[in-house]
Amino acid sequence: MPSSPPTQVAIIGAGLSGLSFALALHKIGIPSTIWEVRSNNFVQGGAIMLSPNALRILDAIGVYKRIRDKGFHFETLTFKNEHDETTDVYYFGHEQLYGYKAFRVYRQILIDELKLMLHERGIQVKYDTKFTHVIAETPENVEFAFADGSVSTASLLIGADGIHSTLRKAIYPTVKPQYLGFVGMTSAIQTSRLHFPQSEPHYPLPVAIAAGPGAFVIAPQDVDGSEVLIGTQSALREQDRAGWSNLQADKDEVVRLFSRNKTSWPDLVQSAIENIDKDTINTWPYYAVPRLEKWASPSGKIIILGDAAHAVPPTTGQGVNQAFEDVWMLALLLRELGEGVELEEALGFWQRWRQERVDGILDLTRAMNNKRLPLAEQQRLPKGAVWSGGVEDTEQMGWLYGPRLEDVVAEWVRGQRK
Repeated sequence: MPSSPPTQVAIIGAGLSGLSFALALHKIGIPSTIWEVRSNNFVQGGAIMLSPNALRILDAIGVYKRIRDKGFHFETLTFKNEHDETTDVYYFGHEQLYGYKAFRVYRQILIDELKLMLHERGIQVKYDTKFTHVIAETPENVEFAFADGSVSTASLLIGADGIHSTLRKAIYPTVKPQYLGFVGMTSAIQTSRLHFPQSEPHYPLPVAIAAGPGAFVIAPQDVDGSEVLIGTQSALREQDRAGWSNLQADKDEVVRLFSRNKTSWPDLVQSAIENIDKDTINTWPYYAVPRLEKWASPSGKIIILGDAAHAVPPTTGQGVNQAFEDVWMLALLLRELGEGVELEEALGFWQRWRQERVDGILDLTRAMNNKRLPLAEQQRLPKGAVWSGGVEDTEQMGWLYGPRLEDVVAEWVRGQRK
């Protein structure tokens, strides 16, 4: 049976990937409904880094113009050593080259704006509804069930329910995320509490400071830069879900982990540690999803995207950015179904192109993770294992920020219709 654009899409998960996918589908004329296990008033803390590859997509679906005055714009992450010497620069964005600076915004601000836009467009989000399993999958649709006994059907069922995806089990019943051995720890403090080096009146932020204990990040996360996120990582053995919850709740233990080897950090970092706000402490263990052979069921009617398909550690700030790429590229391809473009081939192309990008992010992540190791450990690694960019290399991230997904999809579609 020839493919055609779906008539109704069901999305499991109302995080950033699920909400943005519904909005992208609406942009191209495909209706959808979202189901979310959490309540509507659930608040997600912290801020996220958005680079040009994601901002271009958010601009295309009408989101960026609504949030661009609600966050902090910047271009580079500066790397410094314990002597306050600049050793490297990583370009998170570049307005002249890629059309956008990087943008740091509170996650909840973006979620609230996406929810508002969906409400304005009449797209339904059903909260407090726990998806449980797929009942049946046919060439026409998917039937699926919820914990309350209700059942629904759709022409496509999308898993946007994160790294611990329930829908992924319909395709890979035994796959589990893999722990990478590290836990990220952050807090938010007032910038005015930091002791910046007097020798540098215009101190570059965000900054990653490398010293004996590893790397420490300081990044503005509001419009005027008056508040910063401070963060580092710690090697810990894996916990079960209850164990990770206990760590998050034990603020004194997190402060103790922050404070290990405190005197080995420069004065700026010590001042950050001394001013940790326990109420804003957040922890997250680093997990990744093993490489999956397929991001869709054999019929193509069940599809996973974002962290459900390829969760990567947060080191490069690309997790949510890559999810937005999944969302927009898949929506563009679904619009083109028919006239020589079949669902199976479209999904195959989508995954191949996207997997190559994810592989590049994973390579970059490993090198950046190594750059955050204690200096003694870095020195024991082989040449090239630690990321190095170059202070003047403004085009170092062109492979990541440059491609336009509309052009990528259009070129592939032209080849299919010859």
